[in-house]
Amino acid sequence: MHTASMDGPPLIDVGALVDPSSTAEQRVAVAREIDAAARAWGFFYAARHGVDESLVAEVVRLARSFFAQKEAVKMRIPMSAGGTAWRGFFPTGGELTSGRPDWKEGLYLGSELGPDHPRVREGVILHGANLWPDIPGFRATVLAYIDALEALGHALMRGCALGLGLPEPWFDEHGTRDPLLLLRFFNYPARPVPAGVPASWGVGEHTDYGLLTMLWQDEVGGLQVRTDHGWVDAPPVPGTFVCNIGDMLDRMTGGRYRSVPHRVAVNTSGRDRLSIPLFFDPDFDTVIQPVPGAGPGQDDSGRRWDGANLQSFQGTYGDYVTAKVGKVFPDLNQKLQRY
Repeated sequence: MHTASMDGPPLIDVGALVDPSSTAEQRVAVAREIDAAARAWGFFYAARHGVDESLVAEVVRLARSFFAQKEAVKMRIPMSAGGTAWRGFFPTGGELTSGRPDWKEGLYLGSELGPDHPRVREGVILHGANLWPDIPGFRATVLAYIDALEALGHALMRGCALGLGLPEPWFDEHGTRDPLLLLRFFNYPARPVPAGVPASWGVGEHTDYGLLTMLWQDEVGGLQVRTDHGWVDAPPVPGTFVCNIGDMLDRMTGGRYRSVPHRVAVNTSGRDRLSIPLFFDPDFDTVIQPVPGAGPGQDDSGRRWDGANLQSFQGTYGDYVTAKVGKVFPDLNQKLQRY
């Protein structure tokens, strides 16, 4: 197994998982590497992932174009206008981690669902239409990117299934056939945190909620992963996505796959930092249950950033994520409670 750095998460060539001509033996070999990384680190770099480089470059260009606009222009599509879909722009300091503001601004996007979709009609949280900036090509390019990352997510989850000794389509048959896909554009400004703003981090210590996160990050860096021996950097590696295990995959595997805390330092590089994570999560109504062969998970509250015993969670993914997002945007959550 190659490593991105001497003491960082491993770099894995996942080409066999995305290549339809690969053999079962080749896919199993990659799955073993993912299994080892998911157990030891909860993180890995995915190389030879099959997502077109020109598509990634165009998404990055469009994201930078969006954030380069004046804040009044960006606020034409605020999250308050996205309703229960939780889509739109929030300004620097507008998102909380552990009750404290993060020093970043962001644009929330996701699968594009029309008004006739059953969950949109019902007002189910995190389902709905995106709020699109008035930038040529933005909508079509971003939707193509979401499709490409969804395909990669399915491939990586097939690798996780093989690594766990399960049939390749196991996750597809148990909650990811129609995954909840949430895309984020985050800009970490180069300007310093103003006096009086209690922001200590670009993003404070946290874990992700779902199954798998696929992150593109620019060359500025700042991502840090907590290990049993302390914090280590997960620096940018060109041509890769940084992938990490979410809470639900940790829960489903009884802790074999680790949802590991991570954070982003305040940006002091002198230039803005861009990161683009896509969260590949179970369908909203999926009842979270252990995978075959998973033993009962042990109380893990002592090692978790929030002190919660993840292994005791019972319910649907919708139950879990709804409880989480209300803490990230409490003001917006209060407004939505009135409807």
